[in-house]
Amino acid sequence: MGREAKDGTDGGKSGNGESTFTVLVAAGANLGIAVAKAVAGLISGSSAMLSEAAHSLADTVTEVMLLTALKRSGKPADEDHPVGYAGERYVWAMLAAVATFVGGAVFSIYDGIHTLTHGEELGDPLVSYVVLAVAFVLEGFSLRTGVRQVRAEAKERGTPFLAYLRRTPDTTVKAVVLEDSAALAGLLLAAGGLLGGQLTGSGVWDGVASILIGALLVYVAWVLGRSNAELLVGRPLPREMRDAVRAELLSVPQVADVVDLTTLIQGPGEALVAAKIDFRDGVPAEEVEWACEEAEERLRARVPAVRRVYLDPTPGRGRRGSGTGAA
Repeated sequence: MGREAKDGTDGGKSGNGESTFTVLVAAGANLGIAVAKAVAGLISGSSAMLSEAAHSLADTVTEVMLLTALKRSGKPADEDHPVGYAGERYVWAMLAAVATFVGGAVFSIYDGIHTLTHGEELGDPLVSYVVLAVAFVLEGFSLRTGVRQVRAEAKERGTPFLAYLRRTPDTTVKAVVLEDSAALAGLLLAAGGLLGGQLTGSGVWDGVASILIGALLVYVAWVLGRSNAELLVGRPLPREMRDAVRAELLSVPQVADVVDLTTLIQGPGEALVAAKIDFRDGVPAEEVEWACEEAEERLRARVPAVRRVYLDPTPGRGRRGSGTGAA
């Protein structure tokens, strides 16, 4: 028996609107920063600045993919996709992680190695310092927007900030927070490379900074890729939520036992519950149907993320094989 939620499930939709705003802020900031960094890198001859330009460009491409993920995952279920399009969010977010790796990390590491092996001519770093300072302010504002959303969601669920960021199924906001954090760290590395080159006259500092920026992007791409892979393969609700689901099912008077319980996160604020239920002996079929309805209502009241519930009346463990159809 199953029925799609008709109420108590708009958290995913409102979350989509907030996530879209967060991603748009990040995209706008990164696009302007990428152009400014590229100009500053050409003027100063800094490989770290060019790496940072590639970093910001990769972030911009990433955010375009995240916006695509938000738009496509919000489409309603249809005949060809009966459980909706929520999974598309993780496909596009996975592609965004690949873009971060290829567009930012690979270029930065290559450019850093090229600088170390071939050297570089250092120009006037003043423009680069100005661009880095402006970029730091813009990236900081974008990060603040993402952190505020994550902090509000973590508080709403009574979860510590870092724990929620690590396990949140909203990988679009997670991507913005991690990429903006990496961007701020990358700006400091680029500034260090510029300053080292200015003080010593050697391009080694700039090359090392570029390689470190690339390594940082590799780490971010790996974390985001792993998070999205887990959700694409299928991740259950957290243990405490599974325990709550089981407890609510057992609280229905007609239910004797939960023989098997499966939960699946389908998207932010969207989860599926399927369970094999052993009903008490002597409960008539009509009462079983109403018990299933009551169980659904209780589940959605206690765990609002539950969007779809499928309950299968099943003989208890001790009674299997003893039914009328047994040989």
